[in-house]
Amino acid sequence: MDIHIHQLKESEFKPWDAFVDASADATFFHRAGWKTVLERVFGHTTHYIYAERDGRIEGILPLAQIKSLLFGNTLISTPFCVYGGVLANSIDAAELLREKACDLARELRVDTLELRNLKPANPAWPTKDLYVTFRKEIDPDPEVNLKAVPRKQRAMIRKGMNAGLKSETDNGWQRLYRVYSESVRNLGTPVFPSSLFRVLRQVFGEDCEVLMITHQDQDIAGVMSFYFRDQVLPYYGGSISLARELKGNDFMYWELMRRAAERGIRIFDYGRSKEGTGSYSFKKNWGFSPEPLYYENFLVKSVAIPEINPMNPKYQLFIKAWKKLPLPVANTIGPMLARSLG
Repeated sequence: MDIHIHQLKESEFKPWDAFVDASADATFFHRAGWKTVLERVFGHTTHYIYAERDGRIEGILPLAQIKSLLFGNTLISTPFCVYGGVLANSIDAAELLREKACDLARELRVDTLELRNLKPANPAWPTKDLYVTFRKEIDPDPEVNLKAVPRKQRAMIRKGMNAGLKSETDNGWQRLYRVYSESVRNLGTPVFPSSLFRVLRQVFGEDCEVLMITHQDQDIAGVMSFYFRDQVLPYYGGSISLARELKGNDFMYWELMRRAAERGIRIFDYGRSKEGTGSYSFKKNWGFSPEPLYYENFLVKSVAIPEINPMNPKYQLFIKAWKKLPLPVANTIGPMLARSLG
């Protein structure tokens, strides 16, 4: 039977997600709901394509285009996500999806097509050697997990416990956004629009959870996590300055791990970090080993992979200036810039 490539329609979300659920290499970021998030929150054009043979999906590739005067024109699988790329049951379906993506990239005249793979998939394509991910199996017993944390980091967790910090899940997103927006401003990063958090909760429901950390009834830290199969992915986290003194971040991620283990989760996915950054060191201090990510690029108009990341020296002045902005100003301007930082 011939394979045919189709564009995903909203009425086809269920069979797409059924294919994702059945695929061993799938991630939370392959789910069809991200198409809704990217379109509704950021206004980006999506190209979610799938390979069909004899009426059945045999492969998928989620794509979205980010076009910006400041940061270029890129077709990505998948922007604002750690992982992406082709999922397929056969070699011919995978090859056809890649060919279609390359044709689309040429048609759209983008600078590059970027596929964010967990494993190498296109050896001839140049790879962005920047990000690593941290994933580790956890035990059903919280005590076993606590003992597996290196001694110095374990001491930080206990300091948070002794400070009287408490954790609680929250059905909304507003409390998280307040601490998150302050946190990213302090890091010199434009904040995402609050609608991102609202829409993520609406689209993914119980698979998108908010955990808040309080001290004397004050919110000091929070994290939005995604649940997929037997995995938990803490994704959007932040804290106010008081949390550093009280070891709020250490306590928060421990509480997330403890709660996740108790509900049967077996993989704690700390997500990506750039080598040489504070988050990279923080995750290593938990006993997690970095694993390379393969962000492979098909170059269209660019002659090299664009360096659009905070590690690029030309962005350092911008980052320093952003840290000094009043929070209301940063929260007003930030979303307009953040939509292009996929």
